[in-house]
Amino acid sequence: MTVTDGEQNRPTLDTGVPQTARIWNYLLGGKDNFAVDREVGDQIISNLPQLAENARLSRAYLTRAVRYLAGEAGIRQFLDIGTGLPTADNTHEVAQSVNPQARIVYVDNDPLVLTHARALLVGTSEGATDYIDADLRDPQSILREAARTLDLSQPVALILMGILGHVESDDEAKSIINSIMAALPSGSYLAMYDGSDTSEAVTEAVRIWNISANPKYHLRSPERIAALFDGLELVEPGVVSVTRWRPDSTDPEPAAIDQYCAVGRKP
Repeated sequence: MTVTDGEQNRPTLDTGVPQTARIWNYLLGGKDNFAVDREVGDQIISNLPQLAENARLSRAYLTRAVRYLAGEAGIRQFLDIGTGLPTADNTHEVAQSVNPQARIVYVDNDPLVLTHARALLVGTSEGATDYIDADLRDPQSILREAARTLDLSQPVALILMGILGHVESDDEAKSIINSIMAALPSGSYLAMYDGSDTSEAVTEAVRIWNISANPKYHLRSPERIAALFDGLELVEPGVVSVTRWRPDSTDPEPAAIDQYCAVGRKP
């Protein structure tokens, strides 16, 4: 995967090859997907019927985490890498509902995401919302482009929701995080979630996903996810299932699902 540089190098829209963003959009109940994406999604759901609900629960964690960051943590800048197709409660909508002056930069390199982002990811007049067509594996390019909208001398929340699973090597994933966080000041945050290898059903669903979908996805144990936060101060309750990270409800503790998350602060 590479950062695009000009229209001649931009990834083309191939409706015959399943794409992660479009499959996830289908699982979330969206309409921005094609038959090949729905076919893979249906195959996965047949083996893991709760996956669509899990996708919505993971999205709900994003909402709670961004609300916490924009509110209690006082963060006014967000760098959301691996944006995916716009749905409800996008990062800028949640952040700017708390603080209309929040500034958000989205990053993705899927051409369909790019098209929709330009049309739909529009924020408040008081704040700013921008989009970068770039690759997770080139953090320096991301930082250079993000600096046009964000003040990198002030705290930034790095949002990596379901994206690091596309990086097989733990060392590479940690290197990406370190490269970005090193450029951000004290008081910046990392918020992320990814699929875990805590059930045979999820492992089988990912096997099916990886047969057809692009890019492939790699599960990690909760312990390996926790290691990605080394050097950061974990916000309570630490590394947990997305359903158990500061749930809104006062009902009994929700059931855990095989998506694990955490929020960490740079000291």
